[in-house]
Amino acid sequence: MSDRRIPALVLAAGGGRRLGGRPKALVEHRGRPLLEHALAVVRAGGCGPVVAVLGAAREEVRARARTGDCLLVDNPAWESGMGSSLRAGLAALPAGAPAVLVMLVDTPGVTPEAVRRLLAAHRAGGQLVAAAYGGRRGHPVLIGARYFAEAAAGATGDAGARALLAAHAGGLLLVECGDVAVPDDLDTPEDLARWSASAG
Repeated sequence: MSDRRIPALVLAAGGGRRLGGRPKALVEHRGRPLLEHALAVVRAGGCGPVVAVLGAAREEVRARARTGDCLLVDNPAWESGMGSSLRAGLAALPAGAPAVLVMLVDTPGVTPEAVRRLLAAHRAGGQLVAAAYGGRRGHPVLIGARYFAEAAAGATGDAGARALLAAHAGGLLLVECGDVAVPDDLDTPEDLARWSASAG
């Protein structure tokens, strides 16, 4: 199975309310918007094609972020939480996709190597795979096609794929990535300042 057949789904609709109302997709990291950084990571990790779900300030995001051949999907219901973005993204995946790697736009510490490890776990048979950090589940997450409908049905509010992963905890494969990635997400100005200082 070629890794290029595994699409990535970047959830980038958040309004960044706790970041002062800056849409997370446009928060700058190392001189470029977080959306551009996330797209580069999943591509370098071996995913393709790439779908990104936009919400807050989506027209500004389209105008300012360089997204290349990424399929941009608008989620008018983005304010209802991450669940609606996951549903919108799953609905936009190419027909026949055997799995999808779900990436959050506000996790700049995720690296291409972490993505590669999840794709390798899928090649080895994993149908629900999550990056782990010190043994604790984090992001990104890989969902096999057999679970797409269930993932969409359980994606409500800010839960995302949480219900799916909880329902199949016994079959969830955790892939340790703590040696190659950092799980922090950026929710507050303090998070952003701390990450910027540590990342250099």
